[in-house]
Amino acid sequence: MPRTMSVSDSILIRAAPSAVYEHLSDPRAMGRWSPENLGARILGDPVRTHVGMVFDGRNKRGSFRWTTRCTVTAADPGERFAFRVHAIGVRHPRLAGAIALWEYRFEAVDGSTRVTETWTDNRRAWPDFLANAFDRVATRGHTFAEFQRGNIRTTLERLKAALEQERPAEGGGGNGPGLG
Repeated sequence: MPRTMSVSDSILIRAAPSAVYEHLSDPRAMGRWSPENLGARILGDPVRTHVGMVFDGRNKRGSFRWTTRCTVTAADPGERFAFRVHAIGVRHPRLAGAIALWEYRFEAVDGSTRVTETWTDNRRAWPDFLANAFDRVATRGHTFAEFQRGNIRTTLERLKAALEQERPAEGGGGNGPGLG
């Protein structure tokens, strides 16, 4: 059975695109919303999110914990934030290889922002049967596409709840946990 290589979902958040971008473009804060991510450590000077910025993401699923090495591939304030995951390990990301691409797009819609989160499986060198077997063990019975679809929905709902609680519908901007 061929793999689904990409899944995405969207949600409307009552905040300006620049405010939503500011929160999502800080990998250290992702643990606030993601069901698996515990935050990140930025390698180098975390002055402002920029293309080429490298960070190590800390993650957990049940009692299993791992670290991923990621590089920012898009940092367009209020429009797009993306990063590729290219190494993984238990305590340190020692096993290099194409793993995944995560992307967030921001679109102004009637005083709100449509946030679209997309996960793309970059394990293209893996045969489908091997990836599907590995995925079902790692996710307790699901493919990564099915599993990430649920994670994306949870992340977007938590982000919406947090940002709409923090900011009035007319507001947004400037003082969130961003890097800049």
